[in-house]
Amino acid sequence: MKLSQWRQLAVVSVASLLAASLLTACSQFTQTLTVDFVYVTSAKAAGANNYGEIDVFEINSESGRMRQIPTSPFPSEGRNPVAEAVSADSSSLFVVNRDDNTIVQFIIGSDGKLYPFNTVNTPGFFPLAIAADNSNVFVVTTYEPLPVCSAAEPCSGSISVFPLTTGSQNATSGCLASVCLSSPAVNPAVNGQYWPLTLSGANSGDVIVPTAVNVLGSGAYVYVTAYDSSVSPSVGYVFGFSVGSGGVLTPVNGSPFGPTGVQPSAIASDPASTYVYVTDFARNNVQGFKVGSSSGGLTALGGSPFPAGNQPSAIVVNPNPTYPFVYVANSLDGTVEAYSISNGNLGFVGNSTTPVLYPTGLQPVAIGIDPSTNRFLYTANFLGNTVSGWELNAGAGTLLDSQYSPFTSNANPTALAAVPHNGTGGGVQP
Repeated sequence: MKLSQWRQLAVVSVASLLAASLLTACSQFTQTLTVDFVYVTSAKAAGANNYGEIDVFEINSESGRMRQIPTSPFPSEGRNPVAEAVSADSSSLFVVNRDDNTIVQFIIGSDGKLYPFNTVNTPGFFPLAIAADNSNVFVVTTYEPLPVCSAAEPCSGSISVFPLTTGSQNATSGCLASVCLSSPAVNPAVNGQYWPLTLSGANSGDVIVPTAVNVLGSGAYVYVTAYDSSVSPSVGYVFGFSVGSGGVLTPVNGSPFGPTGVQPSAIASDPASTYVYVTDFARNNVQGFKVGSSSGGLTALGGSPFPAGNQPSAIVVNPNPTYPFVYVANSLDGTVEAYSISNGNLGFVGNSTTPVLYPTGLQPVAIGIDPSTNRFLYTANFLGNTVSGWELNAGAGTLLDSQYSPFTSNANPTALAAVPHNGTGGGVQP
């Protein structure tokens, strides 16, 4: 080969290497391994004005490692944040601050950062649970908004509904976010912005303590777990409502459904809106119900209740129907229990006759599954001041510890919620 030919070949080779290097460099800027952002509220005041904190973790799609983003944590803009929900379009995070009776709406940036946008008061006192769908935000409060209700003189709880307005870039629209909270829906029966959670008949004066809320994926029905604290032992119930235009609620025929155990603590539903599951904190089990497709009524499943660990405090159903698994956090044991679903009934994963348990930090109180791939699961551990993470085996439902789990959070984490990176739910994003 002539010298000139060698020189030509060398030039081509160098050019090829440069092109490959540039392509690799560009890929590093246009692709990321961050699959989700997870928002964890911590109740112990740490920020200015005694506000709680919101830790923001990014999940690595290859290892499941959760790492706080550089600007985390963010103030919760209120005292004692206890519950969270994400808008259906993943653009907003709604945080409930119990001691201020507020819901704070944060806009979620493409990099996971939080920007406080709006704060509204809850009609009832001491909000404790929240849920959201395409049309509404539902908030449950410890006490209904009556002058006689207080910690010294407790009354029953209530549920309120904030319809969501679609945003616009037009300044005159009044809503410059993707979605905005409208004024709470009015219950004509009480001429107020709430629906009381009360019993009828001889027990109408009993104090009903709500614990959790769940809206079906269909948006047709919303359910609230609660228990009657005026009797001993307490008696659990599930209050069911159909959701009408403008967020107006109508009690489902037969509601409240019960007795539903002794002290229901958490509630979840499957992605098809066919089944509802309720954990019983006192009886250490999970109760399963079939949802009436046209009525919203709840009928106990044949195999219900299903055994759980000690003091089950949180429950999640995988939102992907191809992963028919349920996971329960047992607060006293410090474990997550894994179940498979068959015709609504729960069984231990792998057809095991014994529970399949995974250790968490101390006192897990919240549990979630990543909304992007539905393959990563995590718990907020209240006394451990940590977040635990696992990767889900999609075929078996078993869990594998994420790299470096558990992860340090601010003190006393209470709740968690997550959005897919870039809001698309497609996994690793270009």
